[in-house]
Amino acid sequence: MIFKVAMIVGSLRNNSYSGQVADSLAHMFSSRVEVHRIPIGELVLYNPDLDEEISATPESWQSFRESMRACDAVMFVTPEYNRALPAALKNALDVGSRPYGESIWNNKPGCCISLSPGMIGGFSAQHQLRQSLVTLNVRVMQQPEAYLSQVHKLLDDNGAVSQADTREFLQGVVADFEQWISILSDK
Repeated sequence: MIFKVAMIVGSLRNNSYSGQVADSLAHMFSSRVEVHRIPIGELVLYNPDLDEEISATPESWQSFRESMRACDAVMFVTPEYNRALPAALKNALDVGSRPYGESIWNNKPGCCISLSPGMIGGFSAQHQLRQSLVTLNVRVMQQPEAYLSQVHKLLDDNGAVSQADTREFLQGVVADFEQWISILSDK
């Protein structure tokens, strides 16, 4: 069975560290996984009024929801902004969770990876993300936790993870996530 994994990057910046790490991760999955990077930068800010009438629902929301529904699992790769989750990522969570009772997140296997040029690797952002994902009933893999500190020192000039020990660690995270997806899909 081929699993479709959505890759959601919390940074909107061109050539962001998060995007570079996500690209590296996408190449670490086995042939049993198709990775689909799902953009969040064009999502209109969530306003429940826009879901009241189908004709008012923004096309960006509809497209995002359809793309996520087609995926079996989701991997989040996010930076931390001011000790918090990036607003664009929080907005994507909100857009996907509505209308009430139609959440695209419900029961999806999930994995969180955070990063920062600083020393704590996006710890606060990841824990805010995990808190929201619990409420959304995403089946987040608990271990291993992945916090990449001083990310700017982990990437080469082409944006690939250049540190052997970091590559090995991330390969382990990806392998464990594939196993997590398999376990949850058997139930």
